[in-house]
Amino acid sequence: MNVGAKRAWLITLLCGGIIAALTLGVRQGFGLFLPPMTEDLGITREGFALAIATQNLLWGASSPFFGGLADRFGARKILFIGGLLYGGGLLLMSNASGLAGVMGGQALLGLGMGGAGISIVLGPVGRAVPIEKRSMALGLVTAGGSFGQFIMVPATQSLIAEYGWAQALFLLAMFATISIWIFSLGLGEEKKSDSEHGLPQSISAALGEALNHRGFILLTAGFFVCGFQVVFIATHLPAFLQDKGVDPATASWALALVGLFNIIGATGAGWLGGKMEKRVSLAWFYIIRSIIIAIFIVMPISANSALLFGASIGIFWLGTIPLTSGLISTFFGARYLSMLYGIVFVSHQLGSFAGAWYGGYLYVTTGSYEIMWWLTVVAGFIAGGLHWIIREEPSHRLKPA
Repeated sequence: MNVGAKRAWLITLLCGGIIAALTLGVRQGFGLFLPPMTEDLGITREGFALAIATQNLLWGASSPFFGGLADRFGARKILFIGGLLYGGGLLLMSNASGLAGVMGGQALLGLGMGGAGISIVLGPVGRAVPIEKRSMALGLVTAGGSFGQFIMVPATQSLIAEYGWAQALFLLAMFATISIWIFSLGLGEEKKSDSEHGLPQSISAALGEALNHRGFILLTAGFFVCGFQVVFIATHLPAFLQDKGVDPATASWALALVGLFNIIGATGAGWLGGKMEKRVSLAWFYIIRSIIIAIFIVMPISANSALLFGASIGIFWLGTIPLTSGLISTFFGARYLSMLYGIVFVSHQLGSFAGAWYGGYLYVTTGSYEIMWWLTVVAGFIAGGLHWIIREEPSHRLKPA
């Protein structure tokens, strides 16, 4: 590979990682807004959780659509639209006077994540880097998202403490939108090939191939659990810890540690994806997550246990993304990676909807998160089993004659 080509894909990797850091980092701090916004606006935790759940549902539903457009017309144009929607959602939330405003803001944010989230940048990154470096590159982009969580969650808590939740959301809107637009320019204009083997394929043919692939279906079903676990934790962990007497600053640092240690986990997952079967790594990720959650909820809750939980669960947080997207690339190539990952991501976001909303519903109806914690444990073991039986091999179209 010549120096110019290497420089081009390194810039694409860097800018993609920064965009993932911004979009994931800001949204991972929404749980910090739950206590002050529910108190000031007079809405319940279930109502706030339903708004977060709606955001996740629309994020998932719009991801295949925006992903297909990005694969067809280029990521930069779609990121401009996505950044506008993302910032608009934050602005609408900053002016909310009740549940309707929160719901509307989160709905726009969901569409913004579909148009500017990680599924949009995975495609250009996957196509830009050499095949042998693809798994590691996807892991580094995911690690960028985790670094954003580490930086943005404490920063968001500081903004809330200094300026209040409304002004904090306004400042985040301006910062995120402008930054997404600027770094989208670094993705460049893509030169697309139909597949690693040069076989032409239309979008409709790619959809049909994927939806009739057993491994793709199992992968999609398992990704539901990923969303169910991580969005429940991201949305309700701060409130759960405050209920147990842990101060808000420590709760925000617990979430920040999730992001910091997921840099290790996501990078490690990308490396593992190039060394061993991705399906096996995915199975263990889900199983170990469940073990960590079980240990956390049976032990006494304290500031130290919260921080330890954040660090340990962080290692297994978003490492599923490079492994899942890497498996899709193994099955079908990288030509339609953004769109096909977006389809799998719909399942993830259905799980996210269930995790965010049902956690709030169970809290309101039972006064506790205990049942929900144990549901996440059981779900993780089920997902581990689903990934274990996947056959990791290219589709017939990609196999050499």
